[in-house]
Amino acid sequence: MSHSQAMVKSDSAQPTAAAEGQTLPGVPTTRQLTIDDFEIGRPLGKGKFGNVYLARLKESHFIVALKVLFKSQIEKEGMEHQLRREIEIQSHLQHPNILRLYNYFHDARRVYLILEYAPRGELYRELQKSQTLDEQRTATIMEELADALTYCHENKVIHRDIKPENLLLGFRGEVKIADFGWSVHTPSLRRNTMCGTLDYLPPEMIEGRTYNEKVDLWCIGVLCYELLVGSPPFESTSHSETCRRILKVDVRFPPSFPLGAQNLISKLLRYQPLERLPLAQILQHPWVQAHSRRVLPPSAHMAS
Repeated sequence: MSHSQAMVKSDSAQPTAAAEGQTLPGVPTTRQLTIDDFEIGRPLGKGKFGNVYLARLKESHFIVALKVLFKSQIEKEGMEHQLRREIEIQSHLQHPNILRLYNYFHDARRVYLILEYAPRGELYRELQKSQTLDEQRTATIMEELADALTYCHENKVIHRDIKPENLLLGFRGEVKIADFGWSVHTPSLRRNTMCGTLDYLPPEMIEGRTYNEKVDLWCIGVLCYELLVGSPPFESTSHSETCRRILKVDVRFPPSFPLGAQNLISKLLRYQPLERLPLAQILQHPWVQAHSRRVLPPSAHMAS
């Protein structure tokens, strides 16, 4: 058993369809990597526990994103279990719209995650820059996410924190779900931990009820609205008002809002999780079908 597997075996989170040994081009799987195997480039982003850098493997010149986390920070916040879970889950998922976690290694002070590089950065940045996205772009993202989450749910993984900050963009602008820190592998697909971001929290999480994978359906409904309007549907001046509006499912659509998208969002933002439109029906929804321009990267055909 490799060293990377040894560290994560202690976690109860064991995704089923294990794609063992995510290989990096030009790196023998038997050898443990170190920081000396990489040329480090510009910073791509800052996080609470460390930074992400553009990096290149010296041997093969393969470009990756290297997430560098400080052990002291992780321990201070008691996040070891969450990090272990993130590694365990993300390293087993292989889908064109999910950011790959190829491998990881660590030294005395740091943990390094070797991630797929998403050249177009965060969806959040794009949204900030352009304020809103058009129907074509939004419908494409909805199709990509519905497909990726179908794959996650089939592997008993709930993401729980779909939002623009956790979505990266690939070479062709395709969405990549990143940051599996809040995701959970749950053989029964039932949980009751409150997590995620307030604007995106579904009613069952706010009320502390047991929830299941249908929380992700609520989140993509919120996302669809935010992409088209520029702000999330329940955004308010106070936390308590946001919660109140979520629990009432108080969604207000601007007059110019596309009717097809309104229909889709209304079917996703339902108080009762069982009433939310299933992922398979998002893919078949007339508005998604009419506007999506999803392009699969060449490698995806092999993975699917």
